[in-house]
Amino acid sequence: MSKEILEGVRLVEKEKGIEPGTLLAAIEDALLAAYRKMPDARHPVRVDLDRETLDFTAWSVTPQAWDAYLEAHPHHQVLAEAPQDEAEVVAAADEQPVDEEPEPEPEIEWDWFADDAMVDVTPENFSRIAGQTAKQVLRQRINEAERSMMYDEYADRVGEIVTGIVQQDDHRYAFVDLGRMEAILPGSEKVPGERYEQGSRIKAVIIEVRAEGKGPQVVLSRRSDELIRQLFELEVPEIADGLVEIRAVAREPGYRAKIAVESKTQGVDPVGACVGPRGSRVRMVVSELRGERIDIIPWNDEPARFVAKALAPAKVREVYVDDEHRQATVIVPDGELSLAIGKEGLNARLAHRLTGWRIDIVSETEYYAEEAEQTYTGVDAEEEDEFPGRCIAVTSSGKRCPNQALEGSRYCGVPAHRELAAAEEPAR
Repeated sequence: MSKEILEGVRLVEKEKGIEPGTLLAAIEDALLAAYRKMPDARHPVRVDLDRETLDFTAWSVTPQAWDAYLEAHPHHQVLAEAPQDEAEVVAAADEQPVDEEPEPEPEIEWDWFADDAMVDVTPENFSRIAGQTAKQVLRQRINEAERSMMYDEYADRVGEIVTGIVQQDDHRYAFVDLGRMEAILPGSEKVPGERYEQGSRIKAVIIEVRAEGKGPQVVLSRRSDELIRQLFELEVPEIADGLVEIRAVAREPGYRAKIAVESKTQGVDPVGACVGPRGSRVRMVVSELRGERIDIIPWNDEPARFVAKALAPAKVREVYVDDEHRQATVIVPDGELSLAIGKEGLNARLAHRLTGWRIDIVSETEYYAEEAEQTYTGVDAEEEDEFPGRCIAVTSSGKRCPNQALEGSRYCGVPAHRELAAAEEPAR
């Protein structure tokens, strides 16, 4: 073969990013398949390809050596069957069940043969059918290599954000060009109300890579919580550098989202870093999400404070927590009740997802009106506590604090009540 063909093969491998040597191995297989199509083809046969010059040699063995090989390898007897004429082949094919696949031929151990048993059966030229076979095998190997390479590339990127150009959008799918291949954005992963114009550029997260017959299929999502995480990572250097971490995300795609952020370095304001100068950073994220509102909340290990912050922008008066059942009762001013709950319960629902706590929101008037306990003035040392295990502090309304007392104390963890506990210690 000519030097031009060798250069062309290497150029194709380089352009398509195929691993060097893949196409040369495909050419070797193609030559073997092409040789077997020739009318005077010998059996068994092996094709060796010179990887530098692309010169090839077809090798077979002498009849005596082949007979000796079959005696030493009885499981290869199927290879020694005499060839049938065309009519017998067609009849055998008709008798064979359609769903039954033929068993693969056993691989020949070529090292078993001595050098003097090998015979050079290289044809002087290929027939037209042989040439077509070689071309088809080579094209198939190129396609397989490309599909395998693209699948491996995108399978390792599941969960990453990508940027693509919308090619087409209908109510079922949006097709997005990622450069090397086309991805799909299913209707179930679209944000309600979003429309993607042809030629527009969008960002989405890879959630799945399917190995399809015609090539890998990349599935995108605009609803994933991971989209917000990575958009902030792109816009906020402190997150990319690990100085600020997004601890939790809760999102109602197209309407509102809440993120809880924590600083990993003293002196770095996590909320300010995400908001950016004059709100520039968060504004870029909101723009990419096409107007979806985002509440940025500081992470807090103390459940009561975290729940109170999670209900922003509503103001919270008091939070009583039940650690055992992970339930929090939140008391808000009467004028803040609707804001704390949100339209159709959206704000409360997002706060629940963000914190992982069940949240009951009540107004001050409602809470104190439904308080069934009598006015409480304390517990005498000689009297039995009516509410064992609960904090003995009295709230501003004159009612018994509903929080569980800390271990080894008669008071809960509320700062004001801890002060009462500290003042009681010297008296004891």
